[in-house]
Amino acid sequence: MSSDNKKSNPGSNGKPVNRRTFVKSVAGVSALTLMTARSLNAGLFSGPSLTSASETGVSEFFRSLTADQKATLCFPFEHELRHRISANWHVTEPTLGETFFTSSQREMISRVVKGLCSEEGHERMLRQMDDDAGGLHEFSVAMFGEPGAGAFEFMLTGRHLTLRADGNSVDKAAFGGPIVYGHDQIEEDASKNIYYYQTQQTDSVFKSLTPDQASKALLAKAPAETAVQIQGAAGVFAGIKVSDLTADQKSQVEKTLAILLAPYRQEDVEEVMQILKESGGVDQLSMAFYQHENIGDDQEWDIWRVEGPSFVWHFRGAPHVHAYINIGHVKQA
Repeated sequence: MSSDNKKSNPGSNGKPVNRRTFVKSVAGVSALTLMTARSLNAGLFSGPSLTSASETGVSEFFRSLTADQKATLCFPFEHELRHRISANWHVTEPTLGETFFTSSQREMISRVVKGLCSEEGHERMLRQMDDDAGGLHEFSVAMFGEPGAGAFEFMLTGRHLTLRADGNSVDKAAFGGPIVYGHDQIEEDASKNIYYYQTQQTDSVFKSLTPDQASKALLAKAPAETAVQIQGAAGVFAGIKVSDLTADQKSQVEKTLAILLAPYRQEDVEEVMQILKESGGVDQLSMAFYQHENIGDDQEWDIWRVEGPSFVWHFRGAPHVHAYINIGHVKQA
């Protein structure tokens, strides 16, 4: 396949990006980049609360559940299912399109999902759910704990998506714990996935590297995509250290973080940046690019990883997208 097949507008899936969407996306990323820089210099944020839009919807949803629904959907807060991560699984059996749920409950869940995203991120996520599963009605949900009565977490799972809302119940864990996103694509054409724009951005970092830097950043084979455990300050991180980059190169890394985080709600982005600041900032991150499964053999690496003491973002773009994110502090024994 010619590498030209990858050259498309950011976020495209064989469809043009209209001017409104493009301008909105660029403006959002620019604002987020500025916020990212400020966040690293001030301890201002504590994450989502019970009064955040999604958490309000979660509380409303929990109160609407019947005894039979609770028996199927509700678990103790520390249940093992809350800790599971996968790119394709259902935390509970009933999907949202089944008669198990009322129409008002489906509307509540839809509001929860929307509240977890930025405007652009929600549009992209709905498209991913449509493409990969047929829509939000093919996903499932679960409740761990009880809103208003202690720690709680709402989870939505399905093909290529795991989202969480926890009202900051999980201390020092952005997004309430590990999350997942992904997308199917036309075989051997990475430009046909809606997250290709993220690979284009990380590629701009790689292209800015000197030959010596690139030799440190480019590795033969990636770790397992689910290997996203938080290592802490004593961890060993593959690739090139951001602290070894020039100021201009670091700016590209900061822009990359802003673009990666842009699909998510402000409260979660702010919590990510607070956690990153507390673990030493962007300088403590490393970036790695992997040679295997290079679609089109075009030296635009489809598998890459950003990692540090409290941060893991693993993106596997071949043969289609699976991305695993885990950001938080190591729990003390």
